[in-house]
Amino acid sequence: MEQFVSFVCKPEVLLQARTLIIFLLLSPVLSEKDPIFDAYNAFYKNTEGENIISICESQSTFEKWRLLVEGKCDSDISQQAVWELSLSEINGTVKALGPLDQSSDTWLLPSSDSSVIVLTRKQKDLMTALDILCLNQCEKRDEEHSELLDDFKLRVEEEFFRGGKVKWWNFYLCEKPKAKPFIKRDKYEKLEKMIKTHSENSADVCKLLNLFHHPGCGGTTLAMHVMWGLRQQFRCAVLKDNTLPQTEIAIQVRKLVMLNEKPSPVLLLVDDSKDNVNAQNLVTCIKVAIEESCLSRTADAPTCHVIILNCVCSQNPQDLYHQHSTPSVVITSSITPKEQVEFEEKLLELRETHTKPENFYSFMIMKSNFDPKYVEGLVHNTLENFDFSTKKAQLFGFLSLLKTYVFASEISISLSEEYLGLKMFNWNEDNVLERMKPYSNFLIIDREECGGYKFLRILHHSIASACIEELERTYHLKVSHIIMSILHCDLFFTTKPKIGKGNLERSIQRILIERQSRKYGDERDTFSPLIEKIHKQQGKEMIQEIFTKASSRLVESASIPQALARYLYLNERDFPEALNWAEKAKNIRENSYTVNTIGQVYKNQLKSNIPSKKNGPPCNPEDLDANINSSKKAVTAFKRAQELANTEDELNEAPWDDDESEDNAAKSSYNFVGYMGVLEVAFMVYEMLSRLPFFEESDPSRKKYLQNFLKESLPITSVHMEDNEVNNRYIQVIKAHQLFLINLKPEVKEIFDILDCYFTYTKGNNSGKYYSKNRQHISDHHNKFVKLFCASPEERQRERDCNPNLNVKMLIEERRTVLEEMHADTFAGILQHLDKSADAVEKIVKCYAYIQENEQLSHHRQKTKERINFIWSSVILYLLEPKSKCVKSYTQLCNLLLETLQQVSLDYPFPDPYYLALLLFWPVSPQETEIRTYVTAIQKSSRKHLSILFRKRSTVSHFYLGKENGLARLVSKPKLDECFTIPRNALVKLWLTGDIFRETEITSRLQRVTGLIEKGEVYAIYGKLQIPVRPAYIGTTRSGLSTEKVSFYIGFAINGPLAYDIQFEN
Repeated sequence: MEQFVSFVCKPEVLLQARTLIIFLLLSPVLSEKDPIFDAYNAFYKNTEGENIISICESQSTFEKWRLLVEGKCDSDISQQAVWELSLSEINGTVKALGPLDQSSDTWLLPSSDSSVIVLTRKQKDLMTALDILCLNQCEKRDEEHSELLDDFKLRVEEEFFRGGKVKWWNFYLCEKPKAKPFIKRDKYEKLEKMIKTHSENSADVCKLLNLFHHPGCGGTTLAMHVMWGLRQQFRCAVLKDNTLPQTEIAIQVRKLVMLNEKPSPVLLLVDDSKDNVNAQNLVTCIKVAIEESCLSRTADAPTCHVIILNCVCSQNPQDLYHQHSTPSVVITSSITPKEQVEFEEKLLELRETHTKPENFYSFMIMKSNFDPKYVEGLVHNTLENFDFSTKKAQLFGFLSLLKTYVFASEISISLSEEYLGLKMFNWNEDNVLERMKPYSNFLIIDREECGGYKFLRILHHSIASACIEELERTYHLKVSHIIMSILHCDLFFTTKPKIGKGNLERSIQRILIERQSRKYGDERDTFSPLIEKIHKQQGKEMIQEIFTKASSRLVESASIPQALARYLYLNERDFPEALNWAEKAKNIRENSYTVNTIGQVYKNQLKSNIPSKKNGPPCNPEDLDANINSSKKAVTAFKRAQELANTEDELNEAPWDDDESEDNAAKSSYNFVGYMGVLEVAFMVYEMLSRLPFFEESDPSRKKYLQNFLKESLPITSVHMEDNEVNNRYIQVIKAHQLFLINLKPEVKEIFDILDCYFTYTKGNNSGKYYSKNRQHISDHHNKFVKLFCASPEERQRERDCNPNLNVKMLIEERRTVLEEMHADTFAGILQHLDKSADAVEKIVKCYAYIQENEQLSHHRQKTKERINFIWSSVILYLLEPKSKCVKSYTQLCNLLLETLQQVSLDYPFPDPYYLALLLFWPVSPQETEIRTYVTAIQKSSRKHLSILFRKRSTVSHFYLGKENGLARLVSKPKLDECFTIPRNALVKLWLTGDIFRETEITSRLQRVTGLIEKGEVYAIYGKLQIPVRPAYIGTTRSGLSTEKVSFYIGFAINGPLAYDIQFEN
């Protein structure tokens, strides 16, 4: 052995500066007589220990090896050894140290402790949705030493600076010796720091970060540049196709996280994202996928497994930046003075290597700081003598229109060749550009990574926009003519399979129906920018012609006829034609959005038939009949839309074109467009009725007739009115629709209760304008409801004065009316008083106390509900004003609740009594209680009756377990919020991420509970009592079969107790 090693270590055999000797120990070496130690000893003597490293499979193997070497060689090898790597990490790390075998594809990815793993072909083929960035990306030794490398570098550089998509090659080649560095944008450090900070500090398993940018300003390039710089710390990947099912994407991302036994963080770029909603849904899917994978959470494992960098291209990036509380960076069509200098220097470099760098228009546009005059000058000169009758001019016009309104749009080379008549001659791609002269300077050919096909597009968005303006201004070519020319081209819509045809059809659909977000708001424009423009220029006939032709071409799209229906009823008030197109959309695809459009047609028709003036004249009997018929049809459609919404899984099934929902329903939340439609129609009906002469709202006695009729306590024939022909015809109409009119009140009340539960029990982006707008609409409708059906305090007082001997039953009904008026007749409604005045809650408690004193007059179901609400309002009152005279003692409330629970058993249809049981009976010390029974009951009840509402949002805890006793140990969320003086958005962010539980203001008030995790389930422990709780944040527990001790804070949600800030003992 010594002779062999002595020979090998000769300088002429192994070059000392270029040699690395690796000892790979997969099992312990226990004796100096072991051959492997003999070999090490021989190498050590001949090299004096230089360039020798040891890789050990475990720490114990390393310790035994270290002691042997230290004893025999008198050397500490701690700085020249690696241990506790898996076999895959060892394999990858060793391969990364030496030259790669180019005979087979070898891809390397980072792993734990700065090690490396090999990504196999089989593993890569299981992640087809991801373009994975490897550590050795672009490293091809044969090409590097080739004489063609310089030419290849020039081609890559020229393609990018002309306007081609950035490639990993652009960054790689800029790092070669003597190469000039890639321009680093000013926002580079900020974006990089944001990614690193949230990866290291976020408690979320998956974290969403946004990069908002103008089209063509380098947003995607910046994102990929940062990814290139972080590829040693993250497993980086770009999502190839945003339209794939998000559950499938999540599974593939999970595979990338877990390629090695130890999870490694992933940085995922979602490019060309339309908005923040789809990315939020993807975050949810990834969290669920990782939670389901039994991914262990070890002490050194990253807390945040996935960072999603959501690259959103928008005309208003700064508005989006200010709207979102999600961590974000914004980059606009403007460069800083420092960047200006770098672009000037880069131009000088390009002049040394390229013949005409001034023709690199994308680069020159940025260098000019996006100067519109520079672009206009280019376009004006290039489009001189433009003739739209020629094929090349038509194709250029098509490309310009698509690029102007859809940022990522193109036409495949094969379709372009066929359109230009080149296909039959077997031309190559250069001939397409040759045929397109003089416009080819504005065109580039790209290759689709995932599909492999080539496509033709305009270099830059600003060039496309300027071309359309020039064609309109100089050649009087309207955008309507261009889009109609596209729609009349049979080649683009042939039933025969064509490469790139699907992408083109999607771009055409988007150009017609995709609406833009309005400035400073969550709402969108009424129609797409193209349709808005054509409407202003040419009006209804052209719009209808375009949509009609598009519908005949895109026969499977429900969004085209749906959009036309919206245009007709909103802009033209052509309701019969709008209904025809809405029905056509529904026949193509029946979902909550297309059916909702039918309801909207009837609703808007009804709205147009009712005079807008508040105290306008009543409609005649015939119009009343027609309007109520329209109301019936609208309500039927809205109910059907809500049924479909309740059964749709929008996260996975709703396609992007369903984005054209009538009320811009947020995809990240529960879709309640049907409920809102029913409310709006109902109050239009009430307005019509209140204008009738015998129901006139301004007359208290006549208003009372309307109230009693709608409450079904007064037949329409008993209403006092003038006996004349018109009134008799009104009566006939009302009698014909009596069932519909009377049923509206309970239906409206039920909708209020459902939406109350949704907004009260679930958490979401409560600061969003969409959320606030809907809550305000519902509140406005509820105020109208109270005004119509509940007597005002003055009216109640007048009734008492006129009838001082009101019986008890009437007094009870009066208090129920007061509770309904105060929005306190439901469990969720009472909870909303948690952050209101104690005086209001005291009034609520007094009303319920009076009803309780006379509960023998109530039927059983009502009696139970009102007793639960009495206990509940008493709890709320104590938390707001413990010294109130109306407050019941803790013992009294417990006894009353126990009595109620014995009556309802475990089969009460709503979780209300079991929620009270959690609050009042949660154990203080080891003791036998029925708390486990109540936890099971609340989970079962909420799953059965409220699960639809919780499908898109997680529930919120309104109370947390504190350190006091009795009712005082309940700490409300509003009270915790009062401890902070930071801006509202910052506070919301603390709650959403869970970081709030690190704040002293919280930890000093809440009780940390000991618990355990057993087979992935979390339990709070009180002696021998184990109470099941759910983690409040996905991915905060270790999964598997082991049992581990933990501690956490307890929060009480309507579907059971939640565990916050789970900490492991070890």
